[in-house]
Amino acid sequence: MRDSNCTSMRRSWLIASAVVLVALLAAIPAVASSRTMGVGGPRIPLRAGGNESLNWAGYADVVSSGSVTVANASFIVPTVQPSKSSTYVSVWVGIDGYNDSTVEQTGILAESSHGSVSYSAWYEFYPSSPVYAPSNDHVKPGDFIVAWVQYNSNNGTFTTFLKDINESWTFISPATSVTGADRSSAEWIVERPAIGGSLTTLANFGTAHFGLNYTGVSGTCYADINGVYSNISAFNYYPINMTNNNGQTIAYPSGLLGGGTSFNVTYGSGTSSTSSPHGHK
Repeated sequence: MRDSNCTSMRRSWLIASAVVLVALLAAIPAVASSRTMGVGGPRIPLRAGGNESLNWAGYADVVSSGSVTVANASFIVPTVQPSKSSTYVSVWVGIDGYNDSTVEQTGILAESSHGSVSYSAWYEFYPSSPVYAPSNDHVKPGDFIVAWVQYNSNNGTFTTFLKDINESWTFISPATSVTGADRSSAEWIVERPAIGGSLTTLANFGTAHFGLNYTGVSGTCYADINGVYSNISAFNYYPINMTNNNGQTIAYPSGLLGGGTSFNVTYGSGTSSTSSPHGHK
């Protein structure tokens, strides 16, 4: 449900962000990826009709084809525990991928190996390869991130926007056409990526925090669906638990907080406080 007291704030946020996208687009360099990793990909369901996934944990708004024009988020970069073996986790916002084979997305990646952890920023128009931010766009645990994916109906392209508030850099994709993009879902996700088509081991990220309750950034963890700009709970939303091949939970979301604007995702085998799909509120 839309909060009339916050309508003007949300519209101002949307308009200001669109202006930033246009103004900064040409000024932000992109670095083509030389890696074989797809840092974000479509949801891999463990069982038909369930809310379990082999690679996603978080929330998705699932709607009719051609409905989604914006998905945005704010989140805090989680602190990943160092490991001797290679482990990975990505945190992102995106459009598509819940029920189709494309994803338009942007976020951060953490890689842990040989006792150290590295962080990077990226965007990806899956199934195309990810593009990473320049190496001097540092990402650090505890940083506050604002992320945005927007569809332009005038030319049929997507643009992504990523800002690290603490480090004061902005990373924007060029406007890109994506063949097969259905625009039937918006997502706020913690993911274990795949390398060479095989899922990696999920890094111990502790807890990843999304939305106003944690970042203080209003108008985030929102989507624009059929011209209605509102938070996750305003639409047909699904909580998603990440599981291993045996069906054991390895990451799970909390219930929605702050009137549907916020939640967290926790590493481990606990139980989500919300385990079933929800209709429009």
